[in-house]
Amino acid sequence: MEQEVFVEQYTDEGVNEAVPINGVEMGFQDSSTILLEQPGISQSRAITPSSILSDQQTDASTLTEFLIRCLDVAGSIVILLLVSPVLALVAAVIKLASAGPVLYKQRRVGKNGRIFVLCKFRTMVVDAEKNTGPVWASKDDDRVTAVGKFLRSSRLDELPQLFNVLGGDMSLVGPRPERPYFVRRHRALQGVRLAVKPGITGLAQVRAMYDLKPEHKLKYDYLYIQKRSFSLNTYILFKTVPVVLLGKGW
Repeated sequence: MEQEVFVEQYTDEGVNEAVPINGVEMGFQDSSTILLEQPGISQSRAITPSSILSDQQTDASTLTEFLIRCLDVAGSIVILLLVSPVLALVAAVIKLASAGPVLYKQRRVGKNGRIFVLCKFRTMVVDAEKNTGPVWASKDDDRVTAVGKFLRSSRLDELPQLFNVLGGDMSLVGPRPERPYFVRRHRALQGVRLAVKPGITGLAQVRAMYDLKPEHKLKYDYLYIQKRSFSLNTYILFKTVPVVLLGKGW
């Protein structure tokens, strides 16, 4: 009986790597996926994460993609214009409250495994992972500064990501972007989850609590990807407003 096996490999630099599969060195591009038919590998082929879904599921019509991009650009510009005084105030408070840069920049994995630099307001002490290595932040993380706790609870720390949206690396709505370190180590963060641009908010953020287990949040991500549309993105954005104002979810 033949069995399909997906083997995925991601690299920080996007270079080719040879990965041993059943004793045979297989080379493929960053963010590619090798589909193998066991027991032989002669018919293996490389596919991108977005092609794992059917054309109807992943490639919303050209019009839909255009409308979503228009929503991203217009929404980001409007929000930035409205909150520009808040951005300046937050930057000043961070600078005065603790040593270190105002913005925190970190490499994240975007659509089809593309690496980009995410920007957000710094909420932790400098070199927060110096002694621990990469770890997921928790709700009561003692590395978070006093100002950072407020920024996180109010979601103000996320505002600089609007520039990532304008640059095309992110969308207003989508799965949260993860670091290459975690994507390489957790299969659930690969494949289909990388078929769309990551977002600032998403179905998981408006339906789930902050401390919901990652595997549960992933279910919301997969549901969003399957049902992704302009109307769904608009709905999630409207639902995000009370979530932010009431300090729930995320």
